Amino acid sequence: MGRPSRPDSDAAVRSLLEPVVAGLGLDLEELDVQVSGRRRRVSVVVDRDGGIDLDGIAEASKAVSEALDSSDVMGDDPYTLEVTSPGVDRPLTLPRHWRRNIGRRVRVLGSEGKTVEGRLREVDDDGVVLDVDAKGKPESVEQRVPWSAAVRGEVQVEFTRRGPQPEGDESVAEDDVVDVEEEA
Repeated sequence: MGRPSRPDSDAAVRSLLEPVVAGLGLDLEELDVQVSGRRRRVSVVVDRDGGIDLDGIAEASKAVSEALDSSDVMGDDPYTLEVTSPGVDRPLTLPRHWRRNIGRRVRVLGSEGKTVEGRLREVDDDGVVLDVDAKGKPESVEQRVPWSAAVRGEVQVEFTRRGPQPEGDESVAEDDVVDVEEEA
């Protein structure tokens, strides 16, 4: 593995790329410059409200590449550029991360070491609101977690989702699956 780049170099690359990425309506979520001999690897993670598709990644990659090539921030040494979106395993640490995951199941690690899991319903200036499964009851209970108590959050991957689907969602809920052998 390559050695990390110098912090001042990372800052120069970040200050060059932030306005480029922002001009595309994106947030620069992460930037990592790794050095291996004379070669460098520049990894850029971008996102926006509503998510980003492959066309958005391609557009960002082109703009970032042009900005790096037209400046002297990378010097004359060759580099490899990787532009990507954040994965589902990215921790939720900023309000915009939470906002972008409304409707998904999340686990919140609290400041006292306690965890709360539920469906993210709302994000506001004070914190987040979750629909938490009520013990032994079919309906969920609303629970507010203030920012001061939320150390970090994680999206919980769901392969099937029970209950009502968001409007326009054509996916099949587990309750809707019919065993063909039973009907034969």
